[in-house]
Amino acid sequence: MNPELPSNPTPQASPRRFGVLSLVFTAVLAAGAAVVVMQLASSPDGRGGDAHSHATEDALYQCPMHPGVTQAEPGDCPICGMKLVRVDKAKTPVDPMAKIDPDRQQLIGLKTVEVQSGPVGGAWRTVGRVAIDETRVRHVNLKVPGFVEKIYVDFVGKKVRKGDPLFSIYSPELLSAQEEYLLALRTEGALAKAGGARSADGEALVAAARRKLALWDVPPSEIERISRMGEPTKTLTFTSPVSGVVTNKEVVEGMKLDAGAMPYEIVDLSSVWVLADVYESELSLVKVGMDARLALNAYPNRAFRGKVVFIDPLLDPKTRTVKVRLTFPNPTGDLRPEMFGEVVLQGDPHEGLRIPVDAVIDSGTERVVFLARGEGKFAPQVVKLGESDGAFVEVLEGLEAGERVVTRANFLIDSESRLRASLSDRGRAPKGSEPPEAARVLPGGLAPPAATQVRPAAHEGHTPSRAHEGHTPSRAHEGHTPSRAHEGH
Repeated sequence: MNPELPSNPTPQASPRRFGVLSLVFTAVLAAGAAVVVMQLASSPDGRGGDAHSHATEDALYQCPMHPGVTQAEPGDCPICGMKLVRVDKAKTPVDPMAKIDPDRQQLIGLKTVEVQSGPVGGAWRTVGRVAIDETRVRHVNLKVPGFVEKIYVDFVGKKVRKGDPLFSIYSPELLSAQEEYLLALRTEGALAKAGGARSADGEALVAAARRKLALWDVPPSEIERISRMGEPTKTLTFTSPVSGVVTNKEVVEGMKLDAGAMPYEIVDLSSVWVLADVYESELSLVKVGMDARLALNAYPNRAFRGKVVFIDPLLDPKTRTVKVRLTFPNPTGDLRPEMFGEVVLQGDPHEGLRIPVDAVIDSGTERVVFLARGEGKFAPQVVKLGESDGAFVEVLEGLEAGERVVTRANFLIDSESRLRASLSDRGRAPKGSEPPEAARVLPGGLAPPAATQVRPAAHEGHTPSRAHEGHTPSRAHEGHTPSRAHEGH
């Protein structure tokens, strides 16, 4: 046996072989990490393909305003018409119910009232405008031309009584008519003295001349004066035909007036109209002859009584309202044209559930109130309303007697409720709650579930993506490449 040779030779691993194995192990770890990250990135919920299929099966569509409305497919809310939003069954959606602590309720002035039965309908309010009664307007006009000699009523707005003098004119035609009347009187006297059948002709002449003066609006008192004096007068005075207020004046002293001129307009204000606007939805409740009450800011402690006398057959296309005409007695003249006031139309009330008008929020497509649920919670409730008198409104559906609704600060509650519903649509909880899993992100914008956030204890601080940070395969033995593994060895 050769003593120079070992009896059991043992192969020794070279350093180069260990370096190759290290590179292979590092590459496998990096590839596995890349596959995991790609699967997480391709899954919408960060749980992989199987989790995504389960999430799809767990999807629901819910109304943001009415959380109780849910269905398995997209659509519209049957209550408010809003688009249903997708939510996850596994997640509890944010309840739009608002919760307000007592201190905050006092701060915003929140008040509630109880839903009760009471008289509803039969009376509703609208705006009315005092107007001139067109049937009581009189124009003073001339049948003959003439010249104005004197004016007795010289400004608009002056009150006059029936028979008060207005103006005097000189008219050649009127002067000639007076002379004809006086001649007829003298002829009648002469024929009466002569006797016989011709006396009747004299009476006919007098009647014709007198009628001519009357047709020219010469007052009867003026005709009697001419008969009594036996001579014509140069000027004739015209008087007011009615008691009222002068509303127009088109005459001054010395001017010439033609036949047909209207120097004065006089309006009798002992009775006036009130024109009210009624919406077409309330038109069926208005009847001719129904009582009405008028309230004016000028007389806060007085109520004027009137009646509906006319309903306009035409609808205003701009305001979608109908003019309703009411008549009010005005013996003292306190109701002045162009005054505005509140008109209360009186009908027949009936019993029903009612709430204050201030409790209702009109969104344009629905009417909503906020119910007090206790413990500072307030929930939106859609209601169907009936008649309103301006202060209270009838509730047909949605509420029951004894429930409490918000009457003040309800718009603030509505804003908070809508905000909570909006946050629910986006999968977010209100401020102060635990952020959802979607809010937790990894570097690079990935959003894996919470389970992926926990690193294994065995490799804590040594994730696959950073397994050999600063020690990549290309630089695994920087300064110690295989070709130089035994350099100098």
